Amino acid sequence: MTKTHVDIDPELDSLVGEWHTLTGAAALFGLPAGRVKQWVKEGKLLAAYRSVGGGPQVPAAFFEDGEIIKGLPGTLTLLGDAGFDDVEALRWLFTPDETLPGSPVQALRENRGTEVRRRAQALAF
Repeated sequence: MTKTHVDIDPELDSLVGEWHTLTGAAALFGLPAGRVKQWVKEGKLLAAYRSVGGGPQVPAAFFEDGEIIKGLPGTLTLLGDAGFDDVEALRWLFTPDETLPGSPVQALRENRGTEVRRRAQALAF
């Protein structure tokens, strides 16, 4: 993955649902403004441009209690190792999978990260 901001299509935008600007996410969760930007730069979060002229935004589902959800950074690394670009990784994380059940990001939020990471790792083979 490129660890940069990406443009997304309306279908992916609707899969993700709620978004926050980088500064808005920082303010909402009481974090220093630069922390969310640094997390994106380090590949711990993905950000996307949802509209022309708009700034980068991160999915609200990536946060819980002012922190990145457990297992997300490692899952992003595994998806990158599997050759996924940022758009493909976002789509994979938010696409419902009846065998999980739910989407991978939902499973991460429900502390079912082991299965999510196992599936992400299997994508590389």
